Amino acid sequence: MARREDLGFRLATGAFALVLILIVCAIGFELTRQSMLSIRKFGLNFWRTETWDPVSGEFGALPFIWGTLYSSILALLIATPIAIGIAVFISELCPAFLRQPLVFLTELLAAIPSIVYGLWGIFVLVPFVRRLEASTPDVLRHTPMFSGPPLGVGMLAAAIILAIMVIPFTSSVAREVLRSVPAAQREGAYALGATRFEAIRAALFYARTGVIGSIMLGFGRALGETMAVTMVIGNNPRVAASLFAPQYTMSAVIANEFTEAADPLYLNALIEIGLVLFIITLIVNALSRLLIWSMARSATRTVPVAAAVETAA
Repeated sequence: MARREDLGFRLATGAFALVLILIVCAIGFELTRQSMLSIRKFGLNFWRTETWDPVSGEFGALPFIWGTLYSSILALLIATPIAIGIAVFISELCPAFLRQPLVFLTELLAAIPSIVYGLWGIFVLVPFVRRLEASTPDVLRHTPMFSGPPLGVGMLAAAIILAIMVIPFTSSVAREVLRSVPAAQREGAYALGATRFEAIRAALFYARTGVIGSIMLGFGRALGETMAVTMVIGNNPRVAASLFAPQYTMSAVIANEFTEAADPLYLNALIEIGLVLFIITLIVNALSRLLIWSMARSATRTVPVAAAVETAA
């Protein structure tokens, strides 16, 4: 009887897990089916064409792919050191009376709706970025990354607001990962003569797989963000390296133009952009899982604290 109950429980929970696979497959199938008109007409050129002209019926997703990846990577570069610093301070250095308020504020930032971030970006961040761009030295203005008029709206504003939105997710997960590091790891580092900074490095080394996972979680959050980015990025379908240039993302173009797409080809092209975003998200998550798996596998071949302390020394 107990074996039957155990088998039934295993089958039931397995069915629940299978639902997740079915949902992902159903999403991919429906996006593909609804974008077949665009897929048949443009093929792989849809991924590498810069033209987006609904009037003439020419559609290419390259500006939106570029804008999505560019803004997300920039946000990740800005957010990662800040988020890891917050996690280290709260878990390792923060006084006890201050720890819970900081944890609450971090979680509060994660709960703020995207549209609120967007409104704050329009009224506060965009004027600040405009002044920052206007004060850029002329030497930098002649480089591709800093060329263009100081409009305020553009890639830099989008990257900053994305970074602000990513920080609470990354820092919360990294904090919990650091809290799960056994106390024996820190004690072992101190026993080997490590300073407090070196002991923290040892803890980070031990938890590096989880920390990388938290960073990739933030990256996935940045890839799919819509409203806040739409309100500050400028919404101009172009491929440009300049941080000052207004650009576009995949989620933003869908949100802006979906209700205007009366032509079937136009509608299918927008749905195919959703399919492209879905594929890119799957690829990024697969690569992150591969990275985490390889790091976890290599970690089993080393003694974490000894290696970290030796590196620090």
